[in-house]
Amino acid sequence: MSRVTGRALAAFVVCGLAPLGLRAESAHQPEVFAPGVISGPAAEDSAAFTPNGTAVFFDRIRWPNAAILVAHRTATGWSSPEVAPFSGRWLDHDPAMAPDGSFLVFSSNRPDRPGGKPLDAVMANGKVAPGSGGHLWRVDRKGEGWAEPVRLPDAVNASSRTYAPSVAADGSVYFQAPGADGDFRLYRSQYRGGTYQPPVGVKLGKAAAHKLDPAIAPDESFIVFDANYADKDQPDRLYIAFREGDHWGAPIDLGDEVNKASPWGSHLGADHRTLYFSSTRGVRVHYPRSEAQGRQDVARMEAWDNGLDNLWSISLAPWIEAHARGG
Repeated sequence: MSRVTGRALAAFVVCGLAPLGLRAESAHQPEVFAPGVISGPAAEDSAAFTPNGTAVFFDRIRWPNAAILVAHRTATGWSSPEVAPFSGRWLDHDPAMAPDGSFLVFSSNRPDRPGGKPLDAVMANGKVAPGSGGHLWRVDRKGEGWAEPVRLPDAVNASSRTYAPSVAADGSVYFQAPGADGDFRLYRSQYRGGTYQPPVGVKLGKAAAHKLDPAIAPDESFIVFDANYADKDQPDRLYIAFREGDHWGAPIDLGDEVNKASPWGSHLGADHRTLYFSSTRGVRVHYPRSEAQGRQDVARMEAWDNGLDNLWSISLAPWIEAHARGG
């Protein structure tokens, strides 16, 4: 939830990089995900799929109104989304599915303890956004349903602005939280012996740059995220980095075609090779147009193409295959 929680929330409370390695034109263009059904007239983020790809959890948000929804794949397409069984009462967002589908991690302002008040977001300057905070919670699969969400330990939730989890195959969680300077960085909490260990920073490119929205491969062989390495006054861009022994290789820019319209919110699909992200991009309108084209453009605008964030996808195969070839 980087665009909202990292930037708009602040307003609410008043390394060198590797070469791209392939031209953006060589990768297919991003496609909107389920237009008019999942990508709708509000704003969407964080597509989290079950392992078989037959269900997707995501958040629909107009800050500070948000909830996690779920839709199911049918013979004719995706079903109309409904509020997930464990969501709806609180400001829930950023769902991330465990690769085996046994649990889901998400961010929420729900009280840390029963009967408490919604979590406030405390900014680096000490200002408070009442009820707009975020801690990470885990909800386990229970038969065909879900158990009660459980808050991750204090070591993970040290900040009231802990967002954007991503889960590795061993249960370890990557997430974003403010660094010492108040800007967001990425962290990893190892899951060992049924316990989440104290987080460590994820070193990716320039240390001073902010990094958000990690999408970790199940085997932790690569990570996709958004960052601003060039200039903090410019929009973030999406990058991929590959694991090289005990460290991460230089981040690789995903190119201008992917990085149109300020993409963010990286998540991997059920195949772990398709990237889903949020973007305000839309379909270009051409003038003059026929009456039929005009009706189509208006219908699309009413369904989803209205300048708000929707979910888009693109295959990561070109970058993964280029890395495998050593290119």
